[in-house]
Amino acid sequence: MPASAYHFRPVSAGDMPLLQQWLNRPHVREWWGDPVAGLARIEQHIGDPSISLFMVSHDGIPIGYQQSWDPHAEADHPCRDQPFGTRGIDQFIGEPDFVNRGHGSAFIRVFVKQLFEAGAPRVVTDPDPRNTRAIRAYAKAGFHPIDTRVTVSGEALLMGCDARTTNS
Repeated sequence: MPASAYHFRPVSAGDMPLLQQWLNRPHVREWWGDPVAGLARIEQHIGDPSISLFMVSHDGIPIGYQQSWDPHAEADHPCRDQPFGTRGIDQFIGEPDFVNRGHGSAFIRVFVKQLFEAGAPRVVTDPDPRNTRAIRAYAKAGFHPIDTRVTVSGEALLMGCDARTTNS
């Protein structure tokens, strides 16, 4: 899938109904938890300088959600030991027809490349260790396991991708 097929635009209040619909889908809810709380967290972060929220489109069709966060923005963040400038990412594909078709790893690669071009030395993510689909997608996108951590969501596998080792 060509990188030019994926676009990221900032989340706005007008995106809340679609995000709510996606968060209620079983394949998203399994890993993102309570959809009411999830939507409230997204709404709370609109305008927060430590986290950037995006709608992901493929060939003009909204397919998912992407966020990028600063692990150094919180004094007790479990990823605060990462190099300064590191960005963390989380995302989901909301449209079921786009799941298990390679879109996750493809748009993650595009997004990570943009973060590196903006100066991030490393990008990390922290999937649930049981979420093998996400872990495979991250590995395909160039991430490698670092260690396990405990986050606000529970146990997590910290994975990273460094700018100097990316071939995208």
